[in-house]
Amino acid sequence: MKPLYPGRFYVFLLLFLTNCNEGAKNNYQKASEEPVEKSALVGGGCDGCEIMFIGMPENIDPVDTSEGWNEKGIKLLVRGTVFKQGGKIPCPNVIIYYWQTDHKGYYSPGEDMDDLAKRHGHIRGWVKSDQNGKYSIYTIRPAPYPNDSMPAHIHISIKEPDIKNEYYIDEFVFDDDKLLTENKRNRLENRGGSGILKVTSTNEYQLAEHNIILGLHIPDYPE
Repeated sequence: MKPLYPGRFYVFLLLFLTNCNEGAKNNYQKASEEPVEKSALVGGGCDGCEIMFIGMPENIDPVDTSEGWNEKGIKLLVRGTVFKQGGKIPCPNVIIYYWQTDHKGYYSPGEDMDDLAKRHGHIRGWVKSDQNGKYSIYTIRPAPYPNDSMPAHIHISIKEPDIKNEYYIDEFVFDDDKLLTENKRNRLENRGGSGILKVTSTNEYQLAEHNIILGLHIPDYPE
């Protein structure tokens, strides 16, 4: 076998390295083109639910009083039980985050609020179901958006201890709200159960009993 001259050697080396680089490039392209499997979010995700973690206290009680309680508006107590999937066994340690409009229908920000949290207004808070699944929220009835036909509502998102992400359930709406038409009632998703609150009046506030059933009509909920 004849020895390679220096010039031929460098040409051979260049061709060898070029082929190696092309092979590596092709392998990289094939790998990058392969679909990446992504685990589905429980509930399908929701716009703004992640704001629940902004300002969330380290220790959360089963009872919360919103800033709206001491402001203008109709005082409201929403209380109930969080149940595990199936609706029979109470579930403890479930975080319920709520946010709502004020008595004028605005998500009015409070002083020194985080800029992102301002989107939810200052009437917001958290409760965590107790060992019997119980929770209570003292707040006011939200007003509907000004010049809008959407019923008054309280937004709700849930964070379970064994579920990796938060998810939303039906907004709390009011059975006696004239804006809650039959058509709108029929369009409710019933996520976690019907969000329609039936209120009774006491001398101090309106009272609504509302139970939450985890997993009910929640997409990709683990069995």
